[in-house]
Amino acid sequence: MAQKAIVIDLDRCIGCYACVVACKQENNVKLGAYWNKVLTVGPAGKFPDVEMYFLPVLCQHCRDPQCVKVCPTGASYKRDDGIVLIDKSKCIGCQYCAMACPYGVRYFNKDEGVVEKCTLCTHLIEKGQEPACVKVCCGKARIFGDLDDSNSKASQAIRAAGANNVHTLADVGNHPSVHYILHRKRATWRSG
Repeated sequence: MAQKAIVIDLDRCIGCYACVVACKQENNVKLGAYWNKVLTVGPAGKFPDVEMYFLPVLCQHCRDPQCVKVCPTGASYKRDDGIVLIDKSKCIGCQYCAMACPYGVRYFNKDEGVVEKCTLCTHLIEKGQEPACVKVCCGKARIFGDLDDSNSKASQAIRAAGANNVHTLADVGNHPSVHYILHRKRATWRSG
């Protein structure tokens, strides 16, 4: 079993949006659509203890993806390596998958009449490369690897951060695979 995923160290993310640009360029994502976005969280707290961080959000490549379960044609599917993809030739544009995604990371391409999302740049992974967003991250905040391989860079980053500092977006039974490292006290999301 494998679960390819990205670990994002929020203490290193500077909100430069290079990951967003790289994703759009590498995957030819149309204007107005985003497969990867960066949210600003904060500022929060009272002066002088004010904090803010950037939160990159992309497909979570869940271990139990609800988007796959609701797809009536099998267009949404999960590969053996844990990556969740869409077969555009099977997609009928019903958008059930977008409605089932708790993270709002699927986009309807009106021109093609299909749903699109982050692919973790499988075309690059299959050539032995990292996803475009990982390659361009100037803060080295993004770490790619197999979460089920204890020797992968991603697994090592999670261990090094410590359980109290590793988080996921809210898990509603889908078990998101993207992990976030945040060493701040006020992390308000569920620990992974």
